[in-house]
Amino acid sequence: MSPHDTADRPDGGAAVRRSLQLMWGGAPEPTRGPKPGLSVASIVRAAIDLADAEGLVALSMRRIAGALGVGAMSLYRYVPGKSELVDLMVDEVYSEDLAAPETVEGGWRQRLEACGRQEWALYLRHPWMLQIAHGRPMLGPNSMRSTDIALRAIDEVGLTEEEMLGAVVMLSSFVAGLAKTTIEAMQAADRTGISDEEWWEIQSEYVGPPWWRGSCRCSRRSARQARSTRCSTTSSSASNACWTVSGC
Repeated sequence: MSPHDTADRPDGGAAVRRSLQLMWGGAPEPTRGPKPGLSVASIVRAAIDLADAEGLVALSMRRIAGALGVGAMSLYRYVPGKSELVDLMVDEVYSEDLAAPETVEGGWRQRLEACGRQEWALYLRHPWMLQIAHGRPMLGPNSMRSTDIALRAIDEVGLTEEEMLGAVVMLSSFVAGLAKTTIEAMQAADRTGISDEEWWEIQSEYVGPPWWRGSCRCSRRSARQARSTRCSTTSSSASNACWTVSGC
């Protein structure tokens, strides 16, 4: 519900304007070039596929051009640079299954939970989204529609416009934070070869004795519950966030 930060770009407002022109259709695509079938949309899709497979660190105009079978310089006739391309990638993934929360039956909690679950699924499909700063959102058409759908879910709750936006931002931040932790744990298991179960077993060899002596009673109960319900806790993150937003 909130794309990435563009504050650190050296050309400041010019880069922001270039991205917005591309996202909102203000910059026409070249009519001539070495690859007539090339388009902004095809470049963005190739970039997303590369980032999904290898992360943002692997993203380069040369790699994308190779995937499309063209020279790297030909891409610059459609997209000015990597920073603008990442803006387009972010807004494009927000278009995925965008209207799904609006088809959910029930009250505002169910609709807001659906928005959270949709964002959760987005991060699992595109983990590189969590590598992007969210301090100053780039307002593309799809990210705006996503935010608007979430706002409409709570439009009749009785909140002010500012409170509604705050609730949506809190839900998004909750989901993004938990998704980041979950994905990092999954990646750590792949990288080290140590499963979650083995990880906690090793820790219990050292942390267990103080707990059992009663010095950390609350932590002991919480850890037991977390270990026994780890999967269900993760899958119900959007529901937990929804109840946090509601104050219940």
